[in-house]
Amino acid sequence: MSDPILFIPGLMQDARAFLPQIVALGTRHAVQIYLPVQDNVEKMSEAALRHAPPRFALVGHGLGGDVALDILRRAPERVTRIVLLATDPLAEAPQMAALREARMVAAQSGRLKAAIAEDVPASALADTPDRDAVLALMQDMALGLGEGVYLRQCRALQRRPDQQRTLRRATVPALLLAGLADTLLPLRRQEFARDLMPSSVLELIEDAGHLPMLEAPDAVTTAIEGFLAGPMILR
Repeated sequence: MSDPILFIPGLMQDARAFLPQIVALGTRHAVQIYLPVQDNVEKMSEAALRHAPPRFALVGHGLGGDVALDILRRAPERVTRIVLLATDPLAEAPQMAALREARMVAAQSGRLKAAIAEDVPASALADTPDRDAVLALMQDMALGLGEGVYLRQCRALQRRPDQQRTLRRATVPALLLAGLADTLLPLRRQEFARDLMPSSVLELIEDAGHLPMLEAPDAVTTAIEGFLAGPMILR
């Protein structure tokens, strides 16, 4: 059996965010899911490590990628490989934090559905026949988790640490996956993360935006499978 995989979904996502990959990879890897529901990235990574196997591969999206990076900072000896999807390694900019605050107010006023629609608008996904279904799933996951989780996760994103030092010090192989149609996280930010990590590669996913694991599940699964099975990346 290969190394276990710890999947960490992003903002207002549950295990269904990675369901295609879990089904495909679960035949060869033990799989765990960690839902980050605290109000602080450091608390999230600490809790994830308490329940994770001794050594494992990490796969995280968005907020889940931020948590994955903090796990790598805390316990690099336990991480065998890391996959980051749509992950911003920098602290949240003040203007983005202010926009997030407005969405939090909306959620507290009973408009969680509208807040999520602003967090992940249709324009952030590739214009494909499956886009409406992916957005509907995003809404269903978010409403299932509820307002309390939304507010805590938003606070965690607003306060997330800058992980540039973690990237520079990383020695594990890393795969960064970016949807070409992602309008929420500029490609240059993910290129910046790749350039900081010594043993990393950035792969672009066509016909996908901010949620590539759901928009182009086969392409993402193939990329992760090849990465987990491949040799260490040296640049």
